[in-house]
Amino acid sequence: MTMNARLMALSASLLVFSAANATAMSADDRETLARTAEAHAHDSPVATPAATTRPAVKVIGRTVVYGSVGGQPVSGYLVRPALATGSLPGLIVIHEWWGLNDNVRDEAARLAAEGYVVLAVDLYGGALATEPREAMKLSQGLTANPAPAEDSLHDAYAYLDKVEHAPRIGTIGWCLGGRWSLRTALILPDKVDATVIYYGTVRVDEADLARLQMPVLGLFGSKDRVVPAATVTAFEASMKRLGKDVDVHIYEGAGHAFANPSGTAYEPEAAEDAWRLTTAFLREHLAR
Repeated sequence: MTMNARLMALSASLLVFSAANATAMSADDRETLARTAEAHAHDSPVATPAATTRPAVKVIGRTVVYGSVGGQPVSGYLVRPALATGSLPGLIVIHEWWGLNDNVRDEAARLAAEGYVVLAVDLYGGALATEPREAMKLSQGLTANPAPAEDSLHDAYAYLDKVEHAPRIGTIGWCLGGRWSLRTALILPDKVDATVIYYGTVRVDEADLARLQMPVLGLFGSKDRVVPAATVTAFEASMKRLGKDVDVHIYEGAGHAFANPSGTAYEPEAAEDAWRLTTAFLREHLAR
């Protein structure tokens, strides 16, 4: 299928779903989904060698049930350094629009190797996308009905707090997960200790942002059409007017999903620098 044909098919799917969920999705939501579909039209969630970089230290991971939504158990991937003893600071990892796949597990393992107990959540209830149209439908469903995902994130925080006894807990996510990293901070503003947003849709409404009490790191690309640089700078300005602790980096020439090594927009230099900033930020605010 040609690029134009794929984009037309994705757009048609979006129009059908949006018509059926007009009352549940805002115009901004529909526009964001359309731009995301375009950005990922030629991507697949197949891991590349760069996506499977070995963690710096040995880690152990397992599937855990961390909560329940609508009476159904919710599972995620829990990973921590193999030789660590005692409690560790915690991280809630939130997947891209593909779902909780091997790429996200690998990223969770890299983060765990930095000295954290990491819980990679599943906002799709076990569903995984293998091509863009499937991912778009899953993302649309989440956007139209966010309440179950919010419940899942409440449970994820409680699991790290009560079961893993994490003294401090942060959030991190990419793309859709970046948006939900900020959303988690907004629904748990007095509990989350640090938030990292990789090219996730950000808000500029100061009434919403005023609730935030934790430091925020934002990592974006100047050529991102899903989250335009103008929106990012407006978000940063709003945060600074509110006196919030915010650090925003916009990588010149990078597009959406620049840190995803399995995507066509991967920018190794920007991704490496973003990782450096991420690990330093988390050390400062979680591992102290």
